[in-house]
Amino acid sequence: MNTSPSQLTGSSVGGILLVAGCCIGAGMLGLPILSALGGFRPSIFLFTLSWLFMSFTALLLLEVNLWFKEEVSIVSMAERTLGPVGKIVAWSLFLFLFYSLIVAYISGSGQLISDFLQQTLSIGVPSWLGSLVLISIFASFICIGMHVVDLFNRLLMGGLIFTYILLVVLGGMHVNPDLLTRQNWLVAPFAFPLMVISFGFHNLIPSLTSYVNRNAKEMKKIILIGSFLPLLVYVVWEWVILGLIPMGENETFRTVLDSGEMATTALQRAIGHSWVVDIAHYFAFFAIVTSCLGVAMSFVDFLSDALNIKKSFSGKIFLSFVVLFPPWIFACLFPHIFLLALNYAGGFGAVILFGILPAAMVWAGRYIYPIAQSSDFRAAGGKSALVFVMIGSLTIIFLQIVG
Repeated sequence: MNTSPSQLTGSSVGGILLVAGCCIGAGMLGLPILSALGGFRPSIFLFTLSWLFMSFTALLLLEVNLWFKEEVSIVSMAERTLGPVGKIVAWSLFLFLFYSLIVAYISGSGQLISDFLQQTLSIGVPSWLGSLVLISIFASFICIGMHVVDLFNRLLMGGLIFTYILLVVLGGMHVNPDLLTRQNWLVAPFAFPLMVISFGFHNLIPSLTSYVNRNAKEMKKIILIGSFLPLLVYVVWEWVILGLIPMGENETFRTVLDSGEMATTALQRAIGHSWVVDIAHYFAFFAIVTSCLGVAMSFVDFLSDALNIKKSFSGKIFLSFVVLFPPWIFACLFPHIFLLALNYAGGFGAVILFGILPAAMVWAGRYIYPIAQSSDFRAAGGKSALVFVMIGSLTIIFLQIVG
């Protein structure tokens, strides 16, 4: 069915929701902590800049994807445009990114489960045991099959949406506008690495391109609208959290930042045990579990294809072990690594994989090899735009190193 550019087809709406769902997740638990020292207004500016940057690099990746008639992964694209070195770099970056994210999620989930049992049932459970139970459940679901994972994820997403709306509506009634006027533009950019990965959905582009039958106009709408929805969600989330927690003498945000904890911890320290904190804890749990489940499933698929391991029951057991157990060990050894792992995932993994790599592939396909001639779609900008992406990516890496 033909549609005008102003219309959205069913596949477009589905693609938009997939992109938005891929972005929105556990990163929200770290965003207010890292951005609080800079203030609300600088954070909104940097969020918008992150959205523009990641949307543009997604369009670059779409251009590369459309050069090839068959469905190709990012690793395959890197190999065909940049050679064996590109394949090795992309493969290594995927491993680093996936493992960094899962370490962060396991660390955060263990902390949440331990706090929840302590506060509700007065049962002292170490965080390592809570996270072990969770990854065991994940491994069971992965082994049983995608149908069970899909049903479980729908339930969790329902909880995530419900608790987010409750937090915004009920917490928003207590927002102090004066708390939102504080700003420090010098320290604000150090939250940039985590903001960037909060718009990371690029691994979906090959599948989505096939989903809309390689329709470039549909894909542009999916990328731009799908990534804009998380921007709105993040802005409202920042408004609520930064408007509820004072930056007084106790420096709540600084304390939580130094301990590598989450926004829900900052809420609890600032306003004590209340209904807002209870809702925030549920929201944090849903956010972490949905994110971890999605990344774990993607990682299992990635390793299955890369290592040519069949998804038999025994194969799934092995893949689940490789995907979940090493990060659990790491999270146990470094229990407060949640924010640091997210930052490293964004400041290094996502920036290189979803920033530098797409720009390098487009440069190779446009100006070195005649690959770009096989597609009518071309992302905006020429060499100067690609150089700008490279410089921007290196700047984010620099902020991560010095921060």
